[in-house]
Amino acid sequence: MKKRKTTNTAQTFGSRSIMTGLALSFILVAILYYKTLALLVNDWINLPDYSHGFLVPLISLYFVWERRKRLAEPPVPSNWGLLLLASGLILFLFGRYAAEYFTQRISIIFVIGGIVMFLLGKDHLRSIAFPLAFLLLMVPLPSILIQKITFPLQLFVSRCAAESLSVLAVPVLLEGNYIHLPNVTLNVAEACSGIRFMISSVFVGTLFAYFTNKILWQRVLVVLFAVPLAIFANILRVLATAFFSYHYGARVAEGRFHELLGCILFLIAATAFYGLGVFLSRVFPDRK
Repeated sequence: MKKRKTTNTAQTFGSRSIMTGLALSFILVAILYYKTLALLVNDWINLPDYSHGFLVPLISLYFVWERRKRLAEPPVPSNWGLLLLASGLILFLFGRYAAEYFTQRISIIFVIGGIVMFLLGKDHLRSIAFPLAFLLLMVPLPSILIQKITFPLQLFVSRCAAESLSVLAVPVLLEGNYIHLPNVTLNVAEACSGIRFMISSVFVGTLFAYFTNKILWQRVLVVLFAVPLAIFANILRVLATAFFSYHYGARVAEGRFHELLGCILFLIAATAFYGLGVFLSRVFPDRK
């Protein structure tokens, strides 16, 4: 009986030490990343494309809470966590000295993963792997990457919309990303390239994939579906705007109608995500 009591006492002391270590570690992480996180929140406020960033950490915490039973299992600390932690800190320092925000921001995911692995073990890190990866959706993509993608998308969307207008017997002349109609000229600007829609679609698609599908390849397929769906929806948006502008005037290309059209297409895209997820889960059900 004494040995059993001693063992329980040792386990309790060990658990308290680990919890204390976790608390101190995350306090140090908060201090280290204070400026980085403050700038990230500022981007969420000022960049409409990433306004969903406020939701991402909350949803990630919910995913962690879902795994509370697995996380309650006895920890098996792993020194390999120090390597992951060091990698994250190196990324952070590189981003800080190079003034590269994207690297600084994603480094926190490696740092948190390293702390969890070092203090709790590989199994616990595996349990929160998806919640950690989900945090990537709160980080704005590098500007240089956005610039390289945006203009080719503008040209592609413009060309597809112009060709569709010709099929609909609408007189149209395409010059780059400018769509000339008899009564109005439409500029397919950066905001109309589809990047915004794509970023939002990946966020929504990831949520639908998580809740509607249990098999990994199905989840990956639903998330990847976000890219062509966003491009197709944006082509429809430009096409509809041009078509109605030709018939009802230039006022259709801006204001409430333009915003309403975007909302309708986003709802259609969300429905498509849900439909694809349900279709895959029923045709290829999880046998486990």
